[in-house]
Amino acid sequence: MRTPTIRVLNLPGILLGLGLGGFVDGIVLHQILQWHHMLTSEGSYPAATIAGLETNTLWDGLFHLSTWIATTVGLWMLWKRGRQGAVWAGRHLLGLMLAGWGTFNLVEGTVDHHILGLHHVKAGEYQGILDLAFLALGAVLLVGGLLMARAGERAARNA
Repeated sequence: MRTPTIRVLNLPGILLGLGLGGFVDGIVLHQILQWHHMLTSEGSYPAATIAGLETNTLWDGLFHLSTWIATTVGLWMLWKRGRQGAVWAGRHLLGLMLAGWGTFNLVEGTVDHHILGLHHVKAGEYQGILDLAFLALGAVLLVGGLLMARAGERAARNA
């Protein structure tokens, strides 16, 4: 039995979480619910006009490209670690991915929703509450993910 290699997962796990968390945001909030696009609250590109929707769709696509790159790099790094003989606990990796997703929510929510005002989770009467709920979800995912990763790390060391 090989000894688990723990820390080699940190960056790949976080990148996978960042990328997959971004995919959830883009697919659910942008495409399925259609609550916002990347620039809907910025003011110059209203989604109600064809030109505005085209610009928003372009920026949504660039956003999805960045999440795809983060996910692909995370998968490549994970594959490379496996080829180098690294062994890990699934709970540790899942915790890191959840922490990455939480980091995505906290950074994207703080920068895009609050600092730059590019968009809100859903513009309207409850936008402030929804934006804060998005940040709270990010904090829960980050802390819960880190706790899960730590527990997985301990379990792997004691196995």
